[in-house]
Amino acid sequence: MKELKVGLLGIGTVGGGTYTVITRNQAEIARRLGGNIRIVQVADRNLELAKQVTNGQVAVTDDAFSVVNNPDIDVVVELIGGYTVAKELVLTAIANGKHVVTANKALLAVHGDEIFKAAADKGVIVAFEAAVAGGIPIIKALREGLSANKIEWVAGIINGTTNFILTEMRDKGLAFADVLKEAQRLGYAEADPTFDVEGIDAAHKLTIMASIAFGMPMQFEQAYTEGITKLTIKDIQYAQELGYRVKLLGISKKAEAGVELRVHPTLIPEKRLIANVDGAMNAVVVKGDAVGPTLYYGAGAGAEPTASAVVADLIDIARLQGTKAEQRVAYLGYQLDQQQVLPILPMSEVHSAYYLRLRASDKPGVMADITKILADLQISIDAMLQKEPAEGESEADIVILTHTTQEKIMDAAIAHIEALPAIAAGVTKIRMETLSR
Repeated sequence: MKELKVGLLGIGTVGGGTYTVITRNQAEIARRLGGNIRIVQVADRNLELAKQVTNGQVAVTDDAFSVVNNPDIDVVVELIGGYTVAKELVLTAIANGKHVVTANKALLAVHGDEIFKAAADKGVIVAFEAAVAGGIPIIKALREGLSANKIEWVAGIINGTTNFILTEMRDKGLAFADVLKEAQRLGYAEADPTFDVEGIDAAHKLTIMASIAFGMPMQFEQAYTEGITKLTIKDIQYAQELGYRVKLLGISKKAEAGVELRVHPTLIPEKRLIANVDGAMNAVVVKGDAVGPTLYYGAGAGAEPTASAVVADLIDIARLQGTKAEQRVAYLGYQLDQQQVLPILPMSEVHSAYYLRLRASDKPGVMADITKILADLQISIDAMLQKEPAEGESEADIVILTHTTQEKIMDAAIAHIEALPAIAAGVTKIRMETLSR
């Protein structure tokens, strides 16, 4: 096997981890592969950092296009992120006949269809295990390990920042804003955490998983996203009293009318394994018709966990580079000409169970009015928690867990409840999932 020569774009956290893992485990990789993988050129705007990380052993440049145009390079590893320059670099590498490895979930979720089409036309590989859930091999599991199954649903904790924040809120009883500051101090959250806390990062990753699971093009623009910024410690504590944990989940389900593609805070029964995934860890549950629910757990970010996935992709490319394109596993599990354009269901059409919290006057007849509204819309109650008013107050919290109903029906019920004179503020709604079948 000829030596695989790699050009690395970006020597930051993941790029540095990739360089370290390849260098440290070179002998082990050669034993598995029967050949060598060698980084021959690194591009980064910070030349001093690049020289420091590579210890002068590799050519460095601040011109990324010189790497993708270098005829000596077989594979380009894109770790700079973003939608614009990264897209141009990847498409240029493909046009030059180079294989590509990327951890760029945003790029693939938005431009993946174009990139995979270009790669197929050129007969090169685009590998992206590191784009979803860091070191967890969820792409390979969906695309290869579960290929005998019809995938019914995928649900995952796929953003470590939000999982860390929710864990700290639950364990320490702190408000969202306070935990976010701590997460930023510890390096779990960016200075601008919008992509994480508003669910956009998770939606990028969910879009990729759903495309593989259901054999459809990327449809990120159709994904429903709702972040964790409005969650209160009160809701997290009430959920725990009722035997649930609150997690930000990415959920995609295949239904008769289309595919659900949604990211939002979710109550999960605390007895589920995924409900006990804490801190910055990630986990994904995949339900196949033959295998049933399967759980994948591990570090979803970080230098070496993500580098583990990048280097595994490089090993795959080294093994496959001499094979014909038709003998390789399809980029998204299904042949590109066999993909189906499936409609994404609007949230109003989605079915779920619900957690409702409302603040009501402590007087007779209030509960009767609320339960009548729910009964009239055929929404059944699963559990209820009614708190006593604090000393000197005349209002109290009521928490209701419902059985499954359609979102638009639940929204209609909430509108009627909020119109009651005894209801003091807006109703808090959080969706619930059992993830058991």
